[in-house]
Amino acid sequence: MDNKLLLIILDGVPWRNWSRLFGNLEGWVADGTAQKWKMTSVLPSISASCYASIHTGVSPQQHGCTGNGNVFRIKQPDVFSEVRKAGGKTGAVAHSFWSEFFNRHPFDYVRDIEYDEPESKTINHGRFHSMTGYGAANQMTPSDVDLFATLTSLCLKNGLDYGMLHTCTLDSMGHRFQHESHEMDHACFVMDEMLAPFIPRWREMGYEVIVTADHGQDTRGHHGGNDPMQQEFALYYFGAVQGPDSDTVLSQLQLAPTILQRLGVEVPDTMKAKPFFT
Repeated sequence: MDNKLLLIILDGVPWRNWSRLFGNLEGWVADGTAQKWKMTSVLPSISASCYASIHTGVSPQQHGCTGNGNVFRIKQPDVFSEVRKAGGKTGAVAHSFWSEFFNRHPFDYVRDIEYDEPESKTINHGRFHSMTGYGAANQMTPSDVDLFATLTSLCLKNGLDYGMLHTCTLDSMGHRFQHESHEMDHACFVMDEMLAPFIPRWREMGYEVIVTADHGQDTRGHHGGNDPMQQEFALYYFGAVQGPDSDTVLSQLQLAPTILQRLGVEVPDTMKAKPFFT
């Protein structure tokens, strides 16, 4: 591996909320520590479809995941599989859909909620949660501090070359309270404050860090369609290389090949989009 990298995905955060409510992230952009761009999701801009595209670099029309009710083991090469082929160690702290897409399907609560499999061809160290029972009356989301700490622990104990974290907290809050609400403003503020101490720690541990979303949400808390508020979100990069101009709009399909490029891993032919670092 040329470098080590962590991908942090905050589910369901529209473009308008990042600059307005994430003061720590924006402060690092202002002082030059981080770079920021707008990114546009694939269609449908629904969670599971985006998860599959983030790591395969292909559209839902190619990988076949049409939504949250259609989750299966993805066939295309993905970031985890390619890092493993190159001899790297991988880890994930995420919703169980990620385990089903990139390790094995269906998700077994006992077998798959926590595993350490050094010989796995995809995810070596997995810590997953299912959010079973999720609904407006009960979000069923873990504390994000616990998730950030779990990823940090995996890195320290196992020497991950590539680690991915995904949290549904803000997506769930958006669906419940929508985006013109005190509750949503406060949730973004708290997320920014909880995430902030971990970023310099990860950097000190030698990781480049990307913080982004899978999709946005409109003011009614909806996503899935072809609407800028549903598709557009921010991407922050903490690392050693200079990216494109700040007004460049990135495609979600560029994320997988960019991650592999930064790690020094060969990009498979299935990933057609160009990395956004040169």
